Amino acid sequence: MSSRTGPARTPATAGRKPSAPGGHSRLSALVAAAPGRPGQVSFSPFDGGAVGEVPVCTSGDVENTVAGARAAQRKWAAVSMRERSAVVRRFHQLLLEREAQILDLVQAESGKCRLNAFEELADAALTAAYYGRTAERYLRPARRRGAAPGLTRAVEYRTPKGVVGIISPWNYPLTLAVSDAIPALLAGNGVVLKPDSQTPFTALLALELLREAGLPHDLFHIVTGDGPLLGPALIAGIDFLMFTGSSETGKLVAKQCGERLIGFSAELGGKNAMLVLADADLEKAARGAAQGCFSNSGQLCISMERIYVHHGVFAEFLAAFTKEVEAIRLGTGPGWDIDMGSLTGQRQLDRVTAHVQDAVSKGARIVTGGHGRPDLGPFFYEPTILTGVTEDMAVAREETFGPVVAVYQVKDDDEAVALANDSRYGLNASVWSARHGQKVGRRLLAGTVNVNDGYSAAWASHDAPMGGMKDSGAGRRHGRAGILKYTEAQTVAIQRIFPIGPAPGMTNKRYTRLVKGAIRLMGRFS
Repeated sequence: MSSRTGPARTPATAGRKPSAPGGHSRLSALVAAAPGRPGQVSFSPFDGGAVGEVPVCTSGDVENTVAGARAAQRKWAAVSMRERSAVVRRFHQLLLEREAQILDLVQAESGKCRLNAFEELADAALTAAYYGRTAERYLRPARRRGAAPGLTRAVEYRTPKGVVGIISPWNYPLTLAVSDAIPALLAGNGVVLKPDSQTPFTALLALELLREAGLPHDLFHIVTGDGPLLGPALIAGIDFLMFTGSSETGKLVAKQCGERLIGFSAELGGKNAMLVLADADLEKAARGAAQGCFSNSGQLCISMERIYVHHGVFAEFLAAFTKEVEAIRLGTGPGWDIDMGSLTGQRQLDRVTAHVQDAVSKGARIVTGGHGRPDLGPFFYEPTILTGVTEDMAVAREETFGPVVAVYQVKDDDEAVALANDSRYGLNASVWSARHGQKVGRRLLAGTVNVNDGYSAAWASHDAPMGGMKDSGAGRRHGRAGILKYTEAQTVAIQRIFPIGPAPGMTNKRYTRLVKGAIRLMGRFS
């Protein structure tokens, strides 16, 4: 079933649902749970039908799983980087070979359209290719300048953390499990993943493919069940945590990690801003805004929820943007002609509905959208543009995480930058300009800034770090930082001829004068 945001239409794919992926019992058996655990059913957002059932793990299951991963990790750390990379390269190939199976499952669990599901597969495959190619270079021993040139030889080594815990969300069930697990594994770690209860099977399929690619069986485990119960149990045993989720939950798990003095990295919430400057190509900006705001039904940490437009082009941009949004095709099924799928569940639908109703009750105007679409499925909501949003409205500052964007008129670039930065979040931003995009972008307090793009340019640049400022996160994924965070740096310094300190028979005063002279000399040539 599919429609534009206006009247419903019937495309060639009408009535088709993503094919129910087979092998659910096989995948469920991969969960690291003791026999006899009760089951937990996950449901498809498209029609409420059951996707499958997985065991509900206990804290004891988590403890045993971490212990098993730790034992396997000691052997894995001794495996050559060439062999580790070969596993990841085979996984990369399997992702591409199993495209239809993966996309069917991602759609069934998350409710997203086929194109957005494919973007997950493409990102996972690119991540595997990138780290499979670069991990050895990032992790090889590196010479560092010693204390006394010619006398001191210093080498930096990278040692695995041990067991890495990953807590991944429901909105990108493949990307946000795989993109963090791959560098952790390549760095020599074991991994225990806790996926969201809505989307366990996509993560389990990824685990199955990794094992098929040659990953040791006990090295990477998945536990399923209640987050508030399993999260603390996981943190109690691991050596590093990668978390993706809300800022509020991120602060709680960061505190728990801090109590154990273990490393922590997180991508958290966002209220991302897009700036349309006076010299922007408005047609391109309108198309980019539609994609940047409504991909995955707006359930994307780095999607746009605020747009600041120069007053001189406001009316023209809003008209072009509205036209693009009203052309978005909503629907279910595997058809490539669908642009936007469903929200993932009732909680998201309630939040989106509440934000729009609150804004309208306080004077905001709905330019287009603003309604649920139960004719398409239980959790569909139209892509929605609001104007006249003020600070007393929830949608102004709270993360909606759905297909709703507020468009504001500003007098100049300075006002746009000030308003964009006036947020507790700082994850992603977008600037549209023919000449000033990079200059203005550098003024924004966001971990990634896309010029003449919504979010894809920065996210897909896997060689560059990605993460948030302020309440939007800690640490980075992607690039060198995305793999080095899963290691401990160890310096081994070898001192030649004699140790550093006064030579036999030398007074301390004489020694300090010699050291001071050497420091002065090194300062001139450093």
